[in-house]
Amino acid sequence: MANFTEMVKWTQLLEATRETLYMTTISVLITFILGLVLGLLLFLTDKGNLWENRGINVLIAGFVNIFRSIPFIILIVLLIPFTKLLVGTMLGANAALPALIIGAAPFYARMVEIALREIDKGVIEASQSMGATHSQIIFKVLIPESLPALISGLTVTAISLVSFTAMAGVIGAGGLGHFAYLEGFQRNRPLVTLVATIAILILVFIIQFIGDYFTKKTDKR
Repeated sequence: MANFTEMVKWTQLLEATRETLYMTTISVLITFILGLVLGLLLFLTDKGNLWENRGINVLIAGFVNIFRSIPFIILIVLLIPFTKLLVGTMLGANAALPALIIGAAPFYARMVEIALREIDKGVIEASQSMGATHSQIIFKVLIPESLPALISGLTVTAISLVSFTAMAGVIGAGGLGHFAYLEGFQRNRPLVTLVATIAILILVFIIQFIGDYFTKKTDKR
């Protein structure tokens, strides 16, 4: 037990967990907002919808498809100049946020679009026939009707972001990934890597539990 306690530096593990929670929380919140806006624009500007506009739809779809397709570890490298300009450094939790958000928001935008497409067209048409404005249709029909799917999609995105933070940690962003790589792998301490992995798994299970809970609570079926 003494060797185990000595090998695993618990204060560093707690700090790494705090950094992972910080990166995940901030990036999830901003990803939700950006992804929701992009997803709504993708849906609304598509053929036959409220703001039909092929030019804007193609532009947004192109942006989403490009950044959704780039592997995250490559995206971090590509965004180094932008991150340095924005944050001033490539090290630390804040430096990981631009890549986390840019990597996750397009992914979530597609999930938002899919959720909106599943809404019965009759509900939207009924709202229009009753004289509802576009903003009323968006905030009182589209978002409420798709809320369970939006929460479920956000849960999947949040779990992906946890794995993204682990990858970002390998190149110095901090968090549990950095702890596992620096204290575990580089120092040939497999037990430390295992403990960091368990901490990540616990975090993922908690996110999944919370997401499932709110998905069920908002599901009217």
